[in-house]
Amino acid sequence: MTQRVDYQQQSPELFKKLVALSMAVAQGGIEATIGHLVEIRASQINGCAFCVDMHIKQALIGGERPLRIHHLPVWRESPLFSERERAALAWTEVLTQLPPHGVPDDIYTLAREQFSEKELTELTYAVMSINAWNRINVAFTPVPGSADKAYGLDKAGLA
Repeated sequence: MTQRVDYQQQSPELFKKLVALSMAVAQGGIEATIGHLVEIRASQINGCAFCVDMHIKQALIGGERPLRIHHLPVWRESPLFSERERAALAWTEVLTQLPPHGVPDDIYTLAREQFSEKELTELTYAVMSINAWNRINVAFTPVPGSADKAYGLDKAGLA
């Protein structure tokens, strides 16, 4: 895999704005554990190798259990996720792969049972942010792991 375009260099101001959005999302009210699950799951769905690599390393550094990461593709069948995490993952999947007629009422209801209006709004911004990153990274194919040192991800010990 070779990076097609260095989008950070080509559009530094837009890159900074997307970083600022991501930082604001991280400072919001959604717990870091759910944030990591959302980032990994959306990146898996979108086929973003750079983001899957990055967010798994971040989750491990943040204390996530490896088995839960392995279970993410089968979260519906796995006993390892709380009801709140399940609602977040369902919300992530439906917003990442928007159905033709929008978000179904049952998924919205499930999410609202677990999240306040403010939390659901912040979760939605988290899904929007990772989907934006996935799209630019899928388009321009940065090499997975190539930014580990710069982002402190070498601490994960997964070189």
